[in-house]
Amino acid sequence: MTDDETKSLVRKFVLKNALEHDGKARSDTVIAKIIGLKPELRKEVRMILDEINVVVDDVNKLNINEQKADLERIAPEMLVQEHKEQKNALPPLPNAEMCKVVTRFPPEPNGYPHIGHAKAVIIDEEYAKMYDGKLILRFDDTNPLKEKLEYYDAIKNGIEWLGVKPHMIKNTSDDMELIYKYGTQMLEIDAAYVCMCAINTIRENRRNGVECECRHLDHGHNFERWEKMFSEYEPSQAVVRFNGDMKSENTVMRDPTLFRIIDAEHPLQGHKYRVWPTYDLATSIEDSVDGVTHAIRTKEYELRNELYYAIIDKLQLRKPLMMEFSRLEFDGIPVSKRKIKSLIEEGLVKSWNDPRMPTLIGMKRRGILPQAIREFILTLGFTKANTKPPLDVLESINRKMIDPSSIRLFFVNNPTILHVKNAPVKNIKIKNHPDAYMGVREVKVNDTFYIAGDDAKKMKPGSEVRLIGAYNVKIDNVGEKIIGTYNGDELRNISKIQWVSKNNEVKMTIMVPKTLYVDEQYNSTSLEIIEGYSESYVSRLKPDDIAQFIRFGFCRIDSSNVAILTHR
Repeated sequence: MTDDETKSLVRKFVLKNALEHDGKARSDTVIAKIIGLKPELRKEVRMILDEINVVVDDVNKLNINEQKADLERIAPEMLVQEHKEQKNALPPLPNAEMCKVVTRFPPEPNGYPHIGHAKAVIIDEEYAKMYDGKLILRFDDTNPLKEKLEYYDAIKNGIEWLGVKPHMIKNTSDDMELIYKYGTQMLEIDAAYVCMCAINTIRENRRNGVECECRHLDHGHNFERWEKMFSEYEPSQAVVRFNGDMKSENTVMRDPTLFRIIDAEHPLQGHKYRVWPTYDLATSIEDSVDGVTHAIRTKEYELRNELYYAIIDKLQLRKPLMMEFSRLEFDGIPVSKRKIKSLIEEGLVKSWNDPRMPTLIGMKRRGILPQAIREFILTLGFTKANTKPPLDVLESINRKMIDPSSIRLFFVNNPTILHVKNAPVKNIKIKNHPDAYMGVREVKVNDTFYIAGDDAKKMKPGSEVRLIGAYNVKIDNVGEKIIGTYNGDELRNISKIQWVSKNNEVKMTIMVPKTLYVDEQYNSTSLEIIEGYSESYVSRLKPDDIAQFIRFGFCRIDSSNVAILTHR
């Protein structure tokens, strides 16, 4: 049962949400606010949603003046705030000027984009739109060991699917000569040096705050080593390190690597380059020269801001404003590319588009709309707070979007035969949707049906059920086959079950995605396969169409005779 404190909180947020949206509160927005404020309630999200839905129905019956009076009575402090938030729910950018804001989304093409990337690029685009500015899509492609052409395309396709339209697309690898120029400049001003210590020695020295001898080389030796990195030295034999502070409390500043040797074919540049910049160096230079005004990234990089600005200061480059937000994660669903790749490599998941995956291609295959993802992300807002919103919130938003256009069909799993004595043979017209605009379909019924196994188990001789949209049946005998008798057409207060008429059935396989990880361990039961029958009308649907199988859930048609459960 929901405690009094939570009930009071729900009422306050529902009233506030109603006043912000012309008197009509929305439960999906409210649940995100509640969970963000009290993350410990994630485990009770279904119960909280039920409570919110009750309060939303109650509040939406009030007129705006009544809603305002109610909120003023129980939470007057909330009325001090503006009644209308910005549509995109993002706070203003500091030091932003109209038509001058430039944001960037810099993914590395080392995997398929996931929901975390969606949050980053949508926030970047929304801010660019807010200030009539520009968004740059920049591939951070400076590690040829991990990058593939497939991933460039996957990222572009994912961003396009989200509806994001960057003003410019570029690759960091196209600016290698420029980055070399700045690298040389760093050596000239003693802001960097070439280190030839063993990797383990470098790590140990950084851990203990110890300087190595390479740090004190003169210009001549440094530049000699720099030149040899391009032709003679082997990978790991030499790296360029930032001349930082080996005693810094921020270990990032303990002479981090700026350039390293990677002898591998680059997907775009081939073997043209073998000395590659690290993320820290490339990002600092690229953001500045690209004209980025506000560089936004997840807060896991927050400690690297000191290095970001130190590099820019040493090179006397224009300084963007760096901002951070929290990562978007769900319980039991990995957004780490390392974890995702290992699932695929170990054969636990077939591919990036598996419907259990948090990848955009996986969510698309599951039946999640890009509009729902955008609304979900904007509902969460811009915050550093560590929260893992329940997947139910995204599903709730998606459900509202797909419901009006999803045809209703019958599906029975683990089917059992029901034979009805004295049954009329007739054509039944069934609405394709509760709203009449989607039309009707005609189904011929006789005396034999398939019903769901779970419904069959509940039947007892003498009980009565109604075949939805058809007629009533009194149960005579139960067993491997259920025998009943036609018992009229009139509506009565009895159990209602879905059905599929024999000779009108199509075999369907439904994939049911579940949580990939439980207690940090791979969940071997994370994909359930359900076999059953649907009406033949399902054959008219095409891949990507969404249908609601009555009393089962919303499903995306994946291929002929195969569907994927989107959500209940």
